[in-house]
Amino acid sequence: MISVEEALERVLSYVSVLDGEEKPILQCLGQVLDEEVISSIDIPPADNSAMDGYAIRAEDATGASTSSPVYLNVIGEVKAGDIAKEEVGALSALRIMTGAPIPRGADSVVQFEDTDEALRRERPPFQIGILHQVTKGQNVRRSSEDIARGQLVLTKGTVLRPAEVGVLASLGKETARVIRRPLVAILATGDELVALGKPLPQGKIYNSNSFSIAAQVLRYGGLPQIIGIGRDQIKDITDKLKGALSADMLLTSGGVSMGNYDVVKDVLAEQGEISFWTVRMKPGKPLAFGTIKGIPHLGLPGNPVSSMITFELFARPAILKMMGKKNFSKPTIEATLDGRIRNTDGRRIFARATVSREGDRYLARIVGPQGSGILTSMSRANGLVIVPEDVDAVEQGETVKVLMLDWSEE
Repeated sequence: MISVEEALERVLSYVSVLDGEEKPILQCLGQVLDEEVISSIDIPPADNSAMDGYAIRAEDATGASTSSPVYLNVIGEVKAGDIAKEEVGALSALRIMTGAPIPRGADSVVQFEDTDEALRRERPPFQIGILHQVTKGQNVRRSSEDIARGQLVLTKGTVLRPAEVGVLASLGKETARVIRRPLVAILATGDELVALGKPLPQGKIYNSNSFSIAAQVLRYGGLPQIIGIGRDQIKDITDKLKGALSADMLLTSGGVSMGNYDVVKDVLAEQGEISFWTVRMKPGKPLAFGTIKGIPHLGLPGNPVSSMITFELFARPAILKMMGKKNFSKPTIEATLDGRIRNTDGRRIFARATVSREGDRYLARIVGPQGSGILTSMSRANGLVIVPEDVDAVEQGETVKVLMLDWSEE
């Protein structure tokens, strides 16, 4: 058996960053930018108003107060998207809406709340009372204060979040070049598996692994391709794998243990190469990795919990690397253990737990039986308590490290 760290290092050494593709910006969410984005425009393109109010010359409001307003002649109105025809001169004002370009002659905007706008019915409509002094440049957003023409706005390698998608849109870009998402082929193996929607004969189980794994692939940005169920025969699995030859990565579940019908590792040896096939961890000891027809192949265990946990530790980082991302780790926190975990065979344990904040600490509660076939335990857990290989037991109340699967304190 090899360590978790060595297994991950080997997996990552077999995968590379994929090539780029041009896509509509909304479809690029979560992907890595494969180009530098330089602006061809100023944002904002012109000085504009940060408030609804009146564009004025600040000097004309000198001495203004609620007890002694300064009255200015209102010469027009301008809304966002329009250019004022009027020029603001001495003792004049232009009614202006948020985002509208500052008219010629004006250097400030006084917001409605600092005028007697609400009392307009009591005064002539061509005058407005300024109730406070105004500083030059007040409530004015300057041209190019966000982005200047020729500026490098987004660097190559940037992960596109909603904010970056918005920035691209503000530059008028309909598309962006990003590292493409990896196509991940998924094959579940086992004579006991039945496709969803079919009657369930005695002794059989539904193929849940393909769908939990495909959901994990989707969650982390890959494109899952479920290629069916492979029976426990070398020929059948070999035939099914022909549907994975265009994929960037192949994930199988089952067939990698020591049983007479665990044939995936045999196919791996015959069709490609094996890098390793056991890891010093629990659950997830039977884990095969290598290549088939040059495609990186991770043979996940057949037990559903083992399959999901080994995906998190090994397949997820590989997918992220292929997408051009740099950070492969998930948050790890310290928590107080509510429960007891024994380590009987010197493997690193990843115990399913629910983590919640209790006062000034985190509390990790073991979700119940830890059998690797109890898939509902994964649905109840938001973290994995880590027990090192050289620790025989972790007792109630001790501090443990927890790998967070979902960062939520609901």
